[in-house]
Amino acid sequence: MKKTGVLSIALLVLTVTLPLAAQVADTAKTTDPTTWSGLDMVYKKAHILNKKPIEYPHVREADIMWSKVVWRMIDLREKINQPLYFPTKPIGDRVNLVDLLLQSIKTGGLQAYSIRDDFNEFKEPISYAQVLENFDLKDKMIGVLDVTTGLTDSTLLKAELNTDEVTQLMVKEMWFFDRKRSVLDVRIIGICPVKVYFEAEDTNKENLQKKKLFWVKFPEARPFLAQKEVYNQFNDVEMRSFDEIFYKRFFHGFIVQESNVYNNRPVVDYALGIENLQEAQRIENLIFQFEHDLWEY
Repeated sequence: MKKTGVLSIALLVLTVTLPLAAQVADTAKTTDPTTWSGLDMVYKKAHILNKKPIEYPHVREADIMWSKVVWRMIDLREKINQPLYFPTKPIGDRVNLVDLLLQSIKTGGLQAYSIRDDFNEFKEPISYAQVLENFDLKDKMIGVLDVTTGLTDSTLLKAELNTDEVTQLMVKEMWFFDRKRSVLDVRIIGICPVKVYFEAEDTNKENLQKKKLFWVKFPEARPFLAQKEVYNQFNDVEMRSFDEIFYKRFFHGFIVQESNVYNNRPVVDYALGIENLQEAQRIENLIFQFEHDLWEY
C-alpha cells in the first residue's frame, strides 16, 4: 500500500515538472543571450523604439524681441548629470550619451563637425574616422613574461575606444524672448563632448588636460536621443529618453562663454578663479533679470 502511494506521488511530481522543464527549455531557445536585459521574460519594450522627439512651439523671427547665445559646460560627475554618463559599458540596450552619439555617427545617420574653428562650430563636417583620431588612440608595447623560457617578450596592445574620460559636455544654446507667447525660452543648438585626462608622461597627475572631440547639431541628434532610455533611479518602468532630459532641462551646467563683441571670447580669458564663477553667475542673472524686468508687480 505504501509502495503504491509513493509511486503515485512520484508520477504526480513528474507530471508537474516535465512541462515546466520543457517551458524553460523553450524559453532558453528563444532568448538571445546577447540582448537579454532581464526584462524580456516579462514584456517586450516597444514604446521607446517608436518614440519621436518632443515638438518645439513654432517660432518666427518677427516674434523674437531679444536673444542671447551662451556656451554651457556640463560636468557629468555631478549627481544630477550622472544619467548622461552611465553606463560606462553597454548594459543591454542602455548606453551613455557619448556612446550613442558615436554609434549614430558611425552608422551615418548623424553628421559630426570639427572642433578646429571656435567661431563656426558647424562649418567643417568630419567623418567617423576623424572623430576617432580626436580620441588620440595609441597602441602600446607591453612586456609579457614567457613562463617557459623566463624571457620577457614585447607584445603590441591595441588601443580601445574608451569614453570613460569624456566627463564634460559643452552645450551651445540660445535664450530668447518670444513676445507672441510671452515666454523666455531656450533652444539647444549643439553638443560637444569634452575629454578630461592626464598625459601618459604626467605620472604625478599635475596637469589636467581638456580636449573638445567633435560637435553635433542638436536638432539632428534628437531623433536618436528620443529612442534611447536614460536610467530612472525611482522607477525602472518609467525610463526617460535623452531627448526628454535635455528638453525638460534635467541637468546642471555653468556658463563658460557668451556672445560678445570681443570675438565671443570665453570667460576664462578675462576672469580666473572665483571671479570666473562670479562672471558666469552674472551672465545667468542677466538672462533672468531681462525677463523679470518685463513684468510689473
